[in-house]
Amino acid sequence: MAKFLVKLQRYFRRKPVRFFTLLALYLAAGSLVFLHSGFTGEPTVPGSPRGSGAGEGPGLPYLGVMELSRGFKAVAATPEGGRRHGPWFKSTSKGAAERGKAGDYGSSRSRALRGRSGREKEEDRARYIGCYVDNTRRRTLRGVSFFDYKKMTVFRCQDNCAERGYLYAGLEFGAECYCGHKIQASNASESECNMECKGERSNICGGVNHLSIYRLELAQESARRYGSAIFRGCFRQPDNISIALPVSQLMLNMSVDKCVDFCTEKEYPLSALAGTSCRCGFPTTLFTLHEREDEQLCAQKCAGEEFESCGTAEYLLVYQTQVQDNRCMDRRFLPTRAKQLVALASFPGAGNTWARHLIELATGFYTGSYYFDGSLYNKGFKGERDHWRSGRTICIKTHESGQKEIESFDSAILLIRNPYKALMAEFNRKYGGHIGFAAHAHWKGKEWPEFVANYAPWWATHTLDWLRYGKKVLVVHFEDLKRDLFVQLQRMVGLLGITACEDRLLCVEGQKDGNFKRSGLRKLEYDPYTPEMRKMISGYIKTVDTALRLRNLSGVPDDYYPR
Repeated sequence: MAKFLVKLQRYFRRKPVRFFTLLALYLAAGSLVFLHSGFTGEPTVPGSPRGSGAGEGPGLPYLGVMELSRGFKAVAATPEGGRRHGPWFKSTSKGAAERGKAGDYGSSRSRALRGRSGREKEEDRARYIGCYVDNTRRRTLRGVSFFDYKKMTVFRCQDNCAERGYLYAGLEFGAECYCGHKIQASNASESECNMECKGERSNICGGVNHLSIYRLELAQESARRYGSAIFRGCFRQPDNISIALPVSQLMLNMSVDKCVDFCTEKEYPLSALAGTSCRCGFPTTLFTLHEREDEQLCAQKCAGEEFESCGTAEYLLVYQTQVQDNRCMDRRFLPTRAKQLVALASFPGAGNTWARHLIELATGFYTGSYYFDGSLYNKGFKGERDHWRSGRTICIKTHESGQKEIESFDSAILLIRNPYKALMAEFNRKYGGHIGFAAHAHWKGKEWPEFVANYAPWWATHTLDWLRYGKKVLVVHFEDLKRDLFVQLQRMVGLLGITACEDRLLCVEGQKDGNFKRSGLRKLEYDPYTPEMRKMISGYIKTVDTALRLRNLSGVPDDYYPR
């Protein structure tokens, strides 16, 4: 052995190039092994490049969106009726690839059932009833739906559906949750529901165009109560009632919950009580729900419940059921590249995400973003991954306020919100996420005063810059959009070059909240603004109000004052 090593040493002394070549190959092989071990497993969606200190204030550098966009592979359109999905839906392990094989059916089923039985024992709130076919054009469960491509779990889906009073919760593609009162599809083989939940690999969350459906045992009682429906008001009977509200049922023992249940069963979003007659339908131009009457006109007692009102033959008492109005839920990318770039510009915290939700429902096209926010993409904003100049989206979200950035756009919708509300909303987002809340320590610590000092001036300069450098700017006040959504949304859609379909806009009114509305349960019990802060912000409000009026625009809404 010693002689061999001596010979090897003499050989490499004579030919050092070969020695270094072998050494380099050895190190390269080791690196490949290390990298392979680090990247096996399911790929994740990159997070937002705009961290807590990135791209959130004036003068901060723009972080390369183009490079992030390249991280996603292009996905070809699937055949009609199929599903279009990102690369992470492909099998990422041998187990996932083998699930489709007939030989693995038994292990896949047993593993799924083990996870389900564990969940049932733990929560005692739902019963798994099987795998069902789903159709993207005609859903199996037609209630509300929401997506989360990173953290979806069986319990989360069940909890959301139960909270809204639904009888069934269904999971699909490992990341999509659908709720409903009725299953309108046929059973499928258990092997078709073979995708792990994105938030818990121990459970199965449906498959490709297949739902894992649970019956929500604890939700059944709440589903029978009209408390899960939304009261819309008292309205005069429309002229063509048989067309406006096409489905009806005579109920001599009428009550609110009976009429709501009847319309829910018939899959209609509106339930109208007219004395002993229950009518169901959609909000349309024949019955817009825009002209409310005095509720005393509907105050006739129900025959089946003396403490409830059931309307009259002339005045209808209307409730919105938990059935989702799907007339405005379809969305896609623009069929041809947009010739102009339209900005949806706002100061952070001014409701840009909510406005995007409304625009997507109203137009049927995805909105894009100047940035990339992985959490928004995972929640269904599919235009988020496109580069903002791609031309595939109807408008582009931006918080930028520099001259160069503003002049990059051909026109803009400028969304302005009360700075007191906008600053608090952005502070909550920065420290608690899109629908979370900042901790008490952040409000009472140094973070809040520093935030106000840095962001309050930006609120004013953002509006002033867009008014100065913007080519064609439509000003929309957040407060006006909340107060009169139909009219303001018509203005916004008009700037985007889309002919507004009134029935579709009426559908949007019923779906206006979306999944990015903060709960009012954690409102601060005190005013976080000091007298010095209020004095500074009031000065900025006056500056913006003057700038708007100088351009013959309406000034800031009255509720900005006094403060």
